[in-house]
Amino acid sequence: MIISPHGFAAGQVACGIVSETIEILEIGPHEYAVTVNEGNRQTRHRVTVPQGLIDDVGLALALQDTAGERGLRDTEERLIRESFAFLLEREPATSIMREFGLDVIGRFFPEYVPAMRTRLGTAP
Repeated sequence: MIISPHGFAAGQVACGIVSETIEILEIGPHEYAVTVNEGNRQTRHRVTVPQGLIDDVGLALALQDTAGERGLRDTEERLIRESFAFLLEREPATSIMREFGLDVIGRFFPEYVPAMRTRLGTAP
């Protein structure tokens, strides 16, 4: 899925003013390798997507309307992309943990779940 109209390859999105790109690769069930290119710096992260977070941000209903495993992967990648964009608005990529479950973001940023609902269009 291409988010930015600036010619980035599938799975990449430009974020913020510095023009970061986020590359997402599925490496296992609910587990992804994420590479953030920020200027001439690159960071790599391993993230998991807990089912509870999908429910919390209101994406569970969207999953019911999609086709199986591919729909789940697309939904998880969308949540990862928006989560990294959220984090990059608050800190440099070098400050983001190398390995974590997306649900821990809310411990550091209490506004995370409401912000994801807004970004994902699932806010009540």
